[in-house]
Amino acid sequence: MPIHLIWGDDYEATNSEIDEIVETFIDPTWKSFNYSQIDGNDPKQTLRALEEIQSAPLGNGARIVVVRRSQFCNGCTLELASQLEKAINLIPDQTHLILQNSNKPDKRLKTTKLLQENIKSSPISTEKSFVLPLPWDINGQRRLVSNIVNRLNLKMNQEVIDLLVESLGNDSSLINTELQKIALLSEATNKKTNEITKELVKNLIQSTCTNALEISNLLLKENKILALSKINSLLENGEPALRLLSTLTSQARGWLWVKILDSEGKQDIKEIAKLIGISNPKRIFVIRKQIQDVSPYKLLQLMKKLLKIESSIKSGYKPMDSFKDNLLTESKILTNN
Repeated sequence: MPIHLIWGDDYEATNSEIDEIVETFIDPTWKSFNYSQIDGNDPKQTLRALEEIQSAPLGNGARIVVVRRSQFCNGCTLELASQLEKAINLIPDQTHLILQNSNKPDKRLKTTKLLQENIKSSPISTEKSFVLPLPWDINGQRRLVSNIVNRLNLKMNQEVIDLLVESLGNDSSLINTELQKIALLSEATNKKTNEITKELVKNLIQSTCTNALEISNLLLKENKILALSKINSLLENGEPALRLLSTLTSQARGWLWVKILDSEGKQDIKEIAKLIGISNPKRIFVIRKQIQDVSPYKLLQLMKKLLKIESSIKSGYKPMDSFKDNLLTESKILTNN
């Protein structure tokens, strides 16, 4: 009775893990009969999943039932918990249950303990977490980029990794997409090596970053209307909302950290650059000039707005609506302060 517990907000990595399990155990010829995806937010569908996992696979290979947004480890009903207890010992050896949720499993729950005990007792069962680094966790973002680079079998030095972090932030799906495009361009221009150069990254990404940095400067000056106009223009021209937002967040994070470190009396620009994760220390002079008349409170509010916009977009709201609702509402708060 193989069980796979997969959790975390890195949806690109969780989807890749699920795809890998499917490719490993399911016979492609029989996939249409032996593969099911269930919405864990719907109790009726979850009950159906518990019925399906009691069935052995048809033909060759394994059977896999994926429950996305599973509630079993994050507050399921007593009925579902009772049904899980009954079903878990009836899962055939060639049937895999994959439970996915963005939240960390609650170890206090009886269902979580039951699942984790079964995972520990089975050599095939797994529990894996894929959590995105926070926007200010530069080293975590570097590790994220490095992991995706390794998964795609690419090569790049630390300077190029830092450029990608600065340009794309912690959006693993966007990083994966952009690296695949960069890899194709690299292959077309240089077939002898799969190493990604700084020039390739700049050619493919930096033009968008330039526009985004212009928008961030407008937000810093509280020129919300013009900033929203430029944001709308970029989105209408096909710019991915999360990539734009990643650049804005990276810029705002840098401003906030420089302001905080300056207020603590830090003067060494190399030390500040290292703490913030900026590869070129000379940028600290530019940032200081940009924020010299801006209070830490306003920078913190800008950072909060951008994080709210990200949460709104990832919750399914239209990107432009998310930008407008949060930027304009927050601007009133700033004005009152």
